[in-house]
Amino acid sequence: MSTYFPKQGEIARKWYVVDASDKTLGRLASQVARILMGKESPKYTTFLDTGDHVIVINAEKVRVTGMKAEQKAYHRYTGYPGGLRTEDFRKRFDRKPELIIEDAVSRMLPKTKLGKQMFSKLKVYRGEKHPHEAQKPEAKVLA
Repeated sequence: MSTYFPKQGEIARKWYVVDASDKTLGRLASQVARILMGKESPKYTTFLDTGDHVIVINAEKVRVTGMKAEQKAYHRYTGYPGGLRTEDFRKRFDRKPELIIEDAVSRMLPKTKLGKQMFSKLKVYRGEKHPHEAQKPEAKVLA
């Protein structure tokens, strides 16, 4: 008997809405990454994208613990000599809190083409409203 693997057409994707209000950043990101990867599904397969779509609302109300708000920094490299750019957590959070959650989740996904495909199913919004009502998303309460 051979192992069953789901075909791409057999995977029914759901849409979930997650409220980030008063959630810790890392715990929220790890739980969202599990949903995007499909680890919550019984049809989970490591080399297939079996995950669901996730909409995160209230990104500006996420919190961090300890001294992370003052000490954490995000680095990126432009590709040019001397091109290391650094941005503090507080500055990025004030400017665009959606990026904070997107960065945390993307770094928990695989660093492959499959990971990019999984990440494309994540939508993060600053307030309560989102433009995905037509997909009839279910509210997902994270522990």
